[in-house]
Amino acid sequence: MTARALDQLRSEILSLPETERAELAHALIQSLDSPAESDVEKAWDHEISRRLKEIDEGQAALMDRSEFRRRMHAKLLEA
Repeated sequence: MTARALDQLRSEILSLPETERAELAHALIQSLDSPAESDVEKAWDHEISRRLKEIDEGQAALMDRSEFRRRMHAKLLEA
């Protein structure tokens, strides 16, 4: 792929809505990962289910995106 074609593709991707860019980013990252081990995948499925159950039962402390970004920015400044 030429640099020009890559720039055009990047521009088109960046014009997509945030959710579509997130889905694409996820797919791209997955394509870079090595094949998942079944035990690891099962462990993540279990952890995700556990966390969703905590949310559904009102046991999880949730925060909105702006608070998350503020905290992550603060953590990065600490490093």
